[in-house]
Amino acid sequence: MTDHYFTSKPSADKNEKKIEARLKGQQMTFTTDAGVFSRDRVDFGSKVMIEAIDERAFSTGEVLDVGCGYGPVGLSLAKANPSLHIDMIDVNERALELAKKNAELNGVSNVSIFLSSIYEQVEKQTYGAVISNPPIRAGKQTVHQIITDAKKHLADNGVLIIVIQKKQGAPSAKKVMEETYGNVTRIGLDKGYWVLQSEKVTPNNL
Repeated sequence: MTDHYFTSKPSADKNEKKIEARLKGQQMTFTTDAGVFSRDRVDFGSKVMIEAIDERAFSTGEVLDVGCGYGPVGLSLAKANPSLHIDMIDVNERALELAKKNAELNGVSNVSIFLSSIYEQVEKQTYGAVISNPPIRAGKQTVHQIITDAKKHLADNGVLIIVIQKKQGAPSAKKVMEETYGNVTRIGLDKGYWVLQSEKVTPNNL
């Protein structure tokens, strides 16, 4: 049976390679491997989300990257914004090993990288942003859980940002975000990829 990239311990034989990408105006180098998401190139959806993100929307300097893979989103955002601290989580142990290597490779120190199945090991409730290129193949329930459960980890006026293809469920994800947060905005659109953002709005005087 073929591993999915959301497998905790991929069984595929290791076969590391290096790829390069220009993200947030910076040239980045990543070590990738078999058994991780988008090993041959930085996923187009991740690129669209990275470029659509406006860090000025973050209500605190703490950010959570859910399903970080080998690290293109979290590391490029951290390198471009040294004042941020980004927690990067994934269920794939091989991907996390690579993300740690890639942090060192790209000279990024303002990150913490650790194992967590969705939010199981996440304790903070003060994130100014939760960002995710969710694992579509894990199923709609997982994608929607990433959306709904982010709310308890966001600070007041924190934002959830996700990228998802229209044909892979962007309209239903948009509906869940609207129902959960009372608002949703499409901040990016390219080749069918929607970048959606919701804000955790806290009623005044509560």
